[in-house]
Amino acid sequence: MTTTMHRMLRTAALAAFVATSPLAAQDRPDPYAAPYMESMTWTEIRDAIAGGKKVAIIPTGGTEQNGPHMVMGKHNYIVTFAAGVLAQRLGNALIAPTLQYVPEGDYNRPNWGDKPGVISLPDPAYEKVLDAAVRSLKVHGFTDIILIGDSGPNQRGMTNIAKALNAEWGGAGIRVHALTDYYEQGRILIRDYLNKTYGWSEQMVGSHAGTSDTSQLLYVFSQGIRKDKMAPNGGSPDAGVQGDPTKASPEIGKIAIDFKVNAAIKQFKAAMP
Repeated sequence: MTTTMHRMLRTAALAAFVATSPLAAQDRPDPYAAPYMESMTWTEIRDAIAGGKKVAIIPTGGTEQNGPHMVMGKHNYIVTFAAGVLAQRLGNALIAPTLQYVPEGDYNRPNWGDKPGVISLPDPAYEKVLDAAVRSLKVHGFTDIILIGDSGPNQRGMTNIAKALNAEWGGAGIRVHALTDYYEQGRILIRDYLNKTYGWSEQMVGSHAGTSDTSQLLYVFSQGIRKDKMAPNGGSPDAGVQGDPTKASPEIGKIAIDFKVNAAIKQFKAAMP
């Protein structure tokens, strides 16, 4: 993640603590107090590892179209924030820089890959980047390396790398965890919650840039939403929106991120000896 984006994320987090916000400071963790490696010196990282912070989190986001109402870096903002919450709740983790280039499909795919700004890093390149990042962290002394992805196409590569490296390093005391429940279970939980709470159908909530995605970015980085451009299904067939972003709220966003982080923690703890 670039320095500019990281600064914007910190600014967004501080803005959310304003007393007039429906989400008061005491109701919301501050993930930017969490240890992001790119904001630390190498000696600070060394000392943190020596002090017991031997879990590393590699967040993967994406750079894709999200309709006229939402910025291209939606996944990057959300997963960086969520990784901070995850690290705080685990208590012994550091966070690697977010991978912004991930599989986004065919470069020439109509109404998707041809949208200006979409950048795809298909396999095997994506998996090679993950492989190199995990191998780097292993050398530094991390014993558990977590992969979380905020986009569907990220999950397969994460799983493949975790399986391959765990097989290669079996018995060495190093474990790689592809926490796919962060994305997969998180989606199911928020969809079911919105259906039970508001009666909203899966089609209404949508699967891309709809109610849930828009709510999460409203909570994490509200400046990334163009409220005057919000419309059901983006307002046109080629908008790149599936669902109704007009029903989004920061409160729903907080719930969605909690679901995702809790699902990741549950999967991680289940895999621990």
